[in-house]
Amino acid sequence: MQVSVASRLAHTGEYYFSRKLRELAALNAAGANIINLGIGSPDLPPHPSVTAALAASAAQPGAHGYQGYQGTPALRSAMAGFYQRHYGVALDPTSEILPLLGSKEGLMHVAMTFLEAGDAVLIPNPGYPTYRAVAEISGAEMREYDLTAATGWLPDLEALAATDLTRVKLMLVNYPHMPTGAAADLAFLTRLVAFARAHGILLVHDNPYGFILNETAPLSLLAVPGAHDVALELNSLSKSHNLAGWRVGMLCGRADLIAAVLRFKSNMDSGMFLPVQQAAVAALALGDDWFQELNDTYRARRALVLELLQALGCEAAAGQVGLFVWAAVPAEYADGYALSDAVLAEARVFLTPGGIFGSNGRGYVRASLCQPESVLREALARVQSAVILSAAKDLITS
Repeated sequence: MQVSVASRLAHTGEYYFSRKLRELAALNAAGANIINLGIGSPDLPPHPSVTAALAASAAQPGAHGYQGYQGTPALRSAMAGFYQRHYGVALDPTSEILPLLGSKEGLMHVAMTFLEAGDAVLIPNPGYPTYRAVAEISGAEMREYDLTAATGWLPDLEALAATDLTRVKLMLVNYPHMPTGAAADLAFLTRLVAFARAHGILLVHDNPYGFILNETAPLSLLAVPGAHDVALELNSLSKSHNLAGWRVGMLCGRADLIAAVLRFKSNMDSGMFLPVQQAAVAALALGDDWFQELNDTYRARRALVLELLQALGCEAAAGQVGLFVWAAVPAEYADGYALSDAVLAEARVFLTPGGIFGSNGRGYVRASLCQPESVLREALARVQSAVILSAAKDLITS
């Protein structure tokens, strides 16, 4: 029997990394030993206090049942305390915080809560591919806004204001930005809030990268005066606390907006596993020494990745924030796809082509810092050998 796929998926393909990881697994099964510098899945462990809290809670007989859809009061209080300490943002833990099974889940919840056919949503180009997917699945019209190196990967709000925004209900923003690593300062976020207020647009700020290789204090959009009226913020412990597989995220903002999202979420899933919630409470209590140690590791890794990219002739802007390095490909390659394919074939190293993040990313590649220094040194050696071999071939043929 042939069963048709719902029309809502007509323009939504399988997630790029879902397909690519299968391809890399097949190559490895054939003996290729690929070094994957693509996906940003932290390879470092959580703090020992976090795993200890998980184990202690999991040993309790009553810890394994269904949990409430809004998370435990202890978890919401810990999230509120985290926002107060690190961002200077006061949130009511009873009504302005909604724990999530990861912030990626939250993007879909927000889209399905607020968007429908006839609405329009602004998404960044380049940007996280899930933004496009949630817009398409919701049935809303997707409108890309351009981000380019010339503008520091920030949107041109004046140019946007000159367009017809009457049907735009929601705008997805993400700073520090993935994939480019660009940061937005308080002055820009203040202008962004003013733009949203002027045009009646709900801002949804995806903010998981602010604690990784950030030389300034992390910022929350909710710290901007007036943002509470026009913004929701997604955050996550995946990158900042090495809990990617544990699926701990949060949605923060105005109580009535949080309540609306809860209406959708409560029909889609159950609450987070209690031991994970109690471990997250421990993670959220960690001090600045945790982030310092984490960033010391990533800083050393970034130096090796920059050397690898330079060996390929790529150029990476300074001051990038997050788990990746974003770099422009040299002119001899058509785009990031061509360079990625060449490096995979010749050096058995995988770099993410920037074009998967949108047309404005085609001239770039992205490299992850989520590999140990020993692996990054091996990747660098492979790339250097491949470059030398390629140069030797060119000399022979010329």
